Amino acid sequence: MQKKFTSDIDMDFANRDQALALIQHVPASQWRDGQLVKHNTGVYVTEAPVDSVLGICGLDYETAEDLGYVKLDFLNVSVYQQVKNPQHLQQLLNTAPDWKKLEDHDFFTQVVHIGNHWDLYRKLKEPLDSIARMSMFLALIRPAKRHLANSKWSEISKTIWDKPTDGSYAYKRSHATSYAHLVVVHMNLLCEQNSV
Repeated sequence: MQKKFTSDIDMDFANRDQALALIQHVPASQWRDGQLVKHNTGVYVTEAPVDSVLGICGLDYETAEDLGYVKLDFLNVSVYQQVKNPQHLQQLLNTAPDWKKLEDHDFFTQVVHIGNHWDLYRKLKEPLDSIARMSMFLALIRPAKRHLANSKWSEISKTIWDKPTDGSYAYKRSHATSYAHLVVVHMNLLCEQNSV
């Protein structure tokens, strides 16, 4: 029996259009208001059926996935526009951020992915001071896990990565961890800018 391959592959770019200009691709599609329209971020970098009028995949992304096509999501992440080069990015990733800066409302609200969630942050019983905790915090933002917000990290960690059974939206651990690293990069960039 052949096992179905499913994926959710996101790739972040400072400018997705520059990356897409370098590779042959077919824009993914989705149903919206009864019409097949271009997907916001998805593309196929392998052969895929093309609607000759619309210039996008002739199958919506869910049907295409069921048939074995692998969609990649090319995402614009403006934070990367501030990164000077690969070495600078590595430095930003390898530098432990000043986690205490998150206690400052003005700083917190500037940080990518978390800035709009100050009220949730204030409910935490323990500090947000590591990639692992930032990953869990990002997962807490999603509706499926919001009910864990008033718990300690040791309790949160027991079920935060469990897939919800009611269909509510939750982050996968891989996504949350990737985004947590981006938060660290952005925190370090903000500190760099403030020290100049």
